[in-house]
Amino acid sequence: MPLDNSPLAPTDFDFIIGDWAVKHQRLKERLNDSDEWEEFNGLTCTTKTLGGFGNLEDNLIEYPSGDSRAIAIRSYNSNTKQWSIWWLDGRDPSTLGIPVVGAFQDGIGTFLASDTLEGTPIVVRFIWDATPLDPTWEQAFSLDQGSTWETNWRMTFTRSRD
Repeated sequence: MPLDNSPLAPTDFDFIIGDWAVKHQRLKERLNDSDEWEEFNGLTCTTKTLGGFGNLEDNLIEYPSGDSRAIAIRSYNSNTKQWSIWWLDGRDPSTLGIPVVGAFQDGIGTFLASDTLEGTPIVVRFIWDATPLDPTWEQAFSLDQGSTWETNWRMTFTRSRD
């Protein structure tokens, strides 16, 4: 059985396929009016799956406290025209995160989910910007159903030149 991509497969995440160096910027404390950021590096490799209707992102994150592995699992629903993104953190390998769901418009992908943080209900938002040469991703949380947002994690991707 050939594993070629379907000609009907979406191309929204094609910009991130391949190997990347990642610069992470993360708030040290979330939803606590913090403005202290920490920076660290990482590596990622994204490959297509599901005949192009999904992809798998394998991450090495070089946290200040030590290296960790994680994966992002993305799948496209042709009926809703939306992507779902799950996170599996190697530090807690038996817990698959709640998916954020959304779509791209003009190279910007917005994905949302209702979740909790330490027992507090929040809305999570991911924004992918595929338009620059070095794509970006950011995560934000809202305590008020999306009226206001605190961006707490940013990543900038630079294509590996191996």
